[in-house]
Amino acid sequence: MRGQPAVLFDIDGTLVDSNYLHVYAWQRSFAELNVEVECWRIHRAIGMDGAELVRTLSGDADEDVRHRLQDLHSRYYLQSAELLAPLPGARALLESVAALGLPVVLATSAPEDELTVLRQVLACDELITAVTSSADVDVAKPHPGIIGVALDRVGATAESAVFVGDAVWDAKACARAGVVSIGLLSGGACRLELENAGAAAVFDNAEDLSAHLGQTPIAGLAGGRGPQ
Repeated sequence: MRGQPAVLFDIDGTLVDSNYLHVYAWQRSFAELNVEVECWRIHRAIGMDGAELVRTLSGDADEDVRHRLQDLHSRYYLQSAELLAPLPGARALLESVAALGLPVVLATSAPEDELTVLRQVLACDELITAVTSSADVDVAKPHPGIIGVALDRVGATAESAVFVGDAVWDAKACARAGVVSIGLLSGGACRLELENAGAAAVFDNAEDLSAHLGQTPIAGLAGGRGPQ
């Protein structure tokens, strides 16, 4: 039996222009603890679970250093919060999805303090049906756990949902969860990377997706056909 249809959204790099602030915060953190990491490697890991990102990029650093890296990243990221802004078309996209009668779910594993700031920047709480955060799972994307939590929040099933995200880790998590995903280039990943990771369609940003919504799997949900 098909469940309640729903559209799940990542927020960092998908609805809010935050990815490069994350890169800079990680760069400062690694530099402060004398862990040499090239910025391009940091960028390619954005959207991955934070602990996994640190393990991947910090080599043989001990656990204390790894925990300090995560704490420093959070501090430096929040210090740059005044630079955060909604990505083009973010509100229009959420309005369009809500107008179709589809629940809008923020399926993110961002920490609560970061999520609070992101929601303030987005200023679309009246359009959102449910939200997840890092408190809901032990491991973030590409592990599919946060997607399962998001589906449960609105009574949706994998077959009755579509996920919109900007990272290869989003698409990989969706593939593992059995959820159709749409990729956006606004996070810095290229079209081919997102497609290879499993995205069913790729658009420039939220504005581009909103303009072509009728040609996407989201339109299938609204028509009761399921994602096509």
